[in-house]
Amino acid sequence: MASLRRALFSTVPRVISSNRISPTSPQSLHRPILGFFSRSYSSSESAQSLDIDLSSEESKRRLFNRLLYRSKQRGYLELDLILGKWVEDHIHSMDESRIKSLVHVLDLENPDLWKWLTGQEQPPEAVNGNPVFAAVKERVSNNLDNHAAPETRATPGQMWVRGWDDFKRGRDAPVAGNQ
Repeated sequence: MASLRRALFSTVPRVISSNRISPTSPQSLHRPILGFFSRSYSSSESAQSLDIDLSSEESKRRLFNRLLYRSKQRGYLELDLILGKWVEDHIHSMDESRIKSLVHVLDLENPDLWKWLTGQEQPPEAVNGNPVFAAVKERVSNNLDNHAAPETRATPGQMWVRGWDDFKRGRDAPVAGNQ
């Protein structure tokens, strides 16, 4: 045990002193891990850099599985259900341009996409012209028309009601929601 301790005490200072970099050297400013992270998770680059290879069955299967996973695991339950089911039903009949349109929809932020799909806000023209977005929005509108009474929905352009007891009066009433 003593020999191990001596070896560590003699080796560690040499390793530390040999790896020191002067603060003015350009190597100290280079952080490859952070650069890799920002390149990998940048949403603006992901749509352009997506290689859509439909040449072989294996590459098709991988791409479809990746897009299906992205549509079902967004972290926003309502969108997971809506987008996941829509992509599951339509992905096998999509061509390359529709797949690129799907990637653009999947790159949108969850709260904005939800408000645009449910009619709480008007989507920008770039999003409104997307054929995949238009098809998903049409499906959401049809489902709302078929399964929800009009009086339970907000008027177009207005936020939805947060809970059934939003207007509860009293000393212990929540400010908003059904908490």
